[in-house]
Amino acid sequence: MTEGNGLPEHSAVQNEASAGSAAEEKPSTEMENGDRSASVPADEVADPETEEFVHPEGGWGWVVMLAAMWCNGSVFGIQNAFGILFVSLLREFGSENDEDLRFRTAWVGSLSMGMIFFCSPIVSVFTDLLGCRITAVGGSAVGLVGLLASSFVTSLGPMYFTYGIVFACGCSFAYQPSLVILGHYFKKRLGLVNGIVTAGSSVFTITLPFLLSGLLEKVGRQNTMRILCIFMFILMLASFTYKPLIPTKSKKQTGSRCPRLGQLFNVNIWKSLGYRIWAFGIPAALYGYFVPYVHLMKHVEERFGKDANKEVLLMCIGITSGVGRLIFGRVADYVPGVNKVYLQVSSFLVIGLMSMMIPLCNIFGGLIAVCLLMGLFDGCFICIMAPIAFELVGADDVSQAIGFLLGLMSVPMTVGPPIAGFLRDRLKSYDLAFYLAGIPPLVGGAVLCLIPWVEARRRKQAQEQAQDQEQDVSQKMLDTEKAPGHGDPRTGESVL
Repeated sequence: MTEGNGLPEHSAVQNEASAGSAAEEKPSTEMENGDRSASVPADEVADPETEEFVHPEGGWGWVVMLAAMWCNGSVFGIQNAFGILFVSLLREFGSENDEDLRFRTAWVGSLSMGMIFFCSPIVSVFTDLLGCRITAVGGSAVGLVGLLASSFVTSLGPMYFTYGIVFACGCSFAYQPSLVILGHYFKKRLGLVNGIVTAGSSVFTITLPFLLSGLLEKVGRQNTMRILCIFMFILMLASFTYKPLIPTKSKKQTGSRCPRLGQLFNVNIWKSLGYRIWAFGIPAALYGYFVPYVHLMKHVEERFGKDANKEVLLMCIGITSGVGRLIFGRVADYVPGVNKVYLQVSSFLVIGLMSMMIPLCNIFGGLIAVCLLMGLFDGCFICIMAPIAFELVGADDVSQAIGFLLGLMSVPMTVGPPIAGFLRDRLKSYDLAFYLAGIPPLVGGAVLCLIPWVEARRRKQAQEQAQDQEQDVSQKMLDTEKAPGHGDPRTGESVL
């Protein structure tokens, strides 16, 4: 019996089969007890996988949403607060006589952020193969080990591995399932739920800078990282709530946990021109995205003095980013189809302009205003990534669609901050670094404007092909009816 069939449905089909002609035998299916007398025509048994899945739009989904919110907060809250750790690492591992000090130190946080996205295509395969729960729990455990190991290192070299690779890979395996699992529970409210979930990183971005500053001053860097391990342990427990409702694609296609290689690496997503533009336009816009999170704290120290309340800037970005995710996540539910891309275009436009404004702010209040706007549209960009992926490739392929996109995002997000640090070491100023950081978002946003036009053209061609096929079928039916002797009893042919 096919998994998920109910007994009443089976019996009804069986009654129909018993009334049919015995002259036309068809392959039969058996009950689980092997009784051949309970066999039914295989092609008449309803396949539950072909039925449209109805999303609960709530229930246990709210618990899953809170767990995913903690995941986004603990992963990206720690990453976004790296600017505080960056200043601490400069003091602990370097000296002012080192001309490449900022360049080498920036690689710790930059490598960590880049690895989170670089591992995403691999994570998507594991998510399809093992499911969201196992993938997320395992990733959280690896992240915990990496962060704990980072607390024991005493130089930058080992930190590249423990924090930049091990911790980041664990975060990657924990993060992506938190996006995919939401599609199991929500469809109509997916934009709002994504906004709430991604707002978790905003809440952590608001609070962690102050927490880290206090901890670094009182207990030092090593004990501060050990305290952060508590966040990863809670994340591991929260990942157990990811109860899947939709079978993984590999199980639906093969009925086992050992799918073929061609089913693991989905190439169908690349057949969509709209997705290809999106998958390369987003990375093109992100070469300067992570630069403010790493270097803004040090820029404030150099421009306004070490006593400047630099943590307020990260708090401003975090607050408005959370507000932006809630507002634009809800707005995205009312924007039809791929027109959601225009929200990302507007966000890149503002982010690029605000990055260029940072060196022009000679008063601290102006810098606060810039960070407020940057955070608002940063939230817009992040919260609608998953809804756009669902629109471009559909629910079955969304896991690998998001995975490959995040993987392509890893390169620009990794190289941006070290390049900014290199320019600062050579020019003794961050001004040019922030000017250059604002250019890629403007270029990437312009590229994304092509997606709605491409998708509209594709839909128009599909409709025209469907109409042509319908006309061909109708014409063939008319020709058949007009054929001599067709369906006429007087010709001697049986109408039966």
